[in-house]
Amino acid sequence: MLEFQSVTKVYRSKAALSSVDLTLQAGQTCLLLGPNGSGKTTLMKLAAGLARQTSGEVLFEGRPIGAGSKARTAYMPTENYFYNYMTVRDAGRYYADFFSDFRPDRFRELLSGLELDDAARIRQLSSGMAAKLRLALILARDAKLMMFDEPLNGVDILTRQQVVEAILAARSPERALLISTHLVDELEDVVDTCVFLRDGAVALAGPKGEVCGDRTLKERYIEIYGHAGNAEGGEDHA
Repeated sequence: MLEFQSVTKVYRSKAALSSVDLTLQAGQTCLLLGPNGSGKTTLMKLAAGLARQTSGEVLFEGRPIGAGSKARTAYMPTENYFYNYMTVRDAGRYYADFFSDFRPDRFRELLSGLELDDAARIRQLSSGMAAKLRLALILARDAKLMMFDEPLNGVDILTRQQVVEAILAARSPERALLISTHLVDELEDVVDTCVFLRDGAVALAGPKGEVCGDRTLKERYIEIYGHAGNAEGGEDHA
């Protein structure tokens, strides 16, 4: 479904991604791991068509990223992107105008399950509530590829399970999920394949069982990156 073929992305003189080869199949739930600046967000933005690679090819269903792939791809960024005066309901209408696969009925169900008031204004939302709104907007689509950049960032412990369960409910044999996170413990039992990035390159990738063996994801993370300091918390801006 999603292929990166020798993909490099350079910002000014710094390579955010370097010769990345990656394949994500329909039905897979993939965890994208790495310290800050390892290239996770850049990889997702290339797949979403929000940035363009310097070299190599990014393919969705065998074709280069473009208008067709954008219509079938949903991306949840870490930052808010709505006007403060808008309400939660307005955000849903905004998505309905832009995406033909957006389901307003599903959006309302998700708002109820995530305990979000559709009359609340964007400026009134805490960081955790704003993250839940972005999640609901993505999950209300029928996209074939769903990408979540740090979906647990800023979300309190009690709410994380709600978010994880909502993402789990989106899994299907026809859809691929790509999730980046530092909170590896929270998603240990969610994923079936993992990609570890280091300095913009793939350090290790494969099915979770093969990658981890008898270790946990967090233990494998520490082995690959050398210390636990980046295993939890923080944001990735590259």
